[in-house]
Amino acid sequence: MENERLILVTNDDGYASKGFAAAIDVARTFGRVVAVAPETPQSGMSQAITMYNPLYLRRIRQEPDVEVYSFSGTPVDCVKMAFDYLLRDARIDLVISGINHGSNSAVNVLYSGTMGAAIEGSFYGCPAVGLSLDDHGADADFEAAMIYGRQIIGEVLSRPVELPLCLNVNVPVGRPDELRGIRLCRQNRGFWREEFYRHEDPRGREYFWLTGAFVNGEPDAEDTDEWALHNGYVSVVPVHTDLTDYRQLERLRRFFPTACDGAPESRK
Repeated sequence: MENERLILVTNDDGYASKGFAAAIDVARTFGRVVAVAPETPQSGMSQAITMYNPLYLRRIRQEPDVEVYSFSGTPVDCVKMAFDYLLRDARIDLVISGINHGSNSAVNVLYSGTMGAAIEGSFYGCPAVGLSLDDHGADADFEAAMIYGRQIIGEVLSRPVELPLCLNVNVPVGRPDELRGIRLCRQNRGFWREEFYRHEDPRGREYFWLTGAFVNGEPDAEDTDEWALHNGYVSVVPVHTDLTDYRQLERLRRFFPTACDGAPESRK
């Protein structure tokens, strides 16, 4: 039964964010919810964990089907706290991370605390979905992200899936009837070109603000998440943590013919 499922919800914008509340509403559709999110915004934390500071857990509210906690660590810390302490004797059926304020398409998946938490959840042997809306505004409209989030999660939970499974879902800005549907995509190969702006404080000490712009290296490729978002589609990219560059591995075999790098079957 759906009501017997246990759904873990987390994010990187903090427990008080509007997107976190929207993710909890989505999760309640499918079962009992335990939500653990950072005490303060933790965007850009990727897979960071806290090792040299104490961590503080605080229950924000408890209802029959929802428990919400704030945690003083990173998004990945929140997932570890849930699996290894709060719910260590329970079976978690799904991890939802989000709904993030801002897209996590392309290379952003490597920087994102939202996706860091989703990926961490997939390590524990259950499906994980990172949900993001391409809108950083405090008044962002999450209706379309919630509708498509429910649809995608419903499909994941409705049948057996091969694990690990982690989906990076990005929703463009727009009313639900304005979006064009779902596209399965690959990650765009774009990158960020950063700039540091130097300033001085009243005491003459220099400080810097980091800014930059995204460079789409393949703007015409219609099979990427960036293309989908910019053309009104919800992008769904399955992600995993094997960062091996197999193309370069094949080339390097010619450079180091006597090196032993393992059998090709190890890729499967």
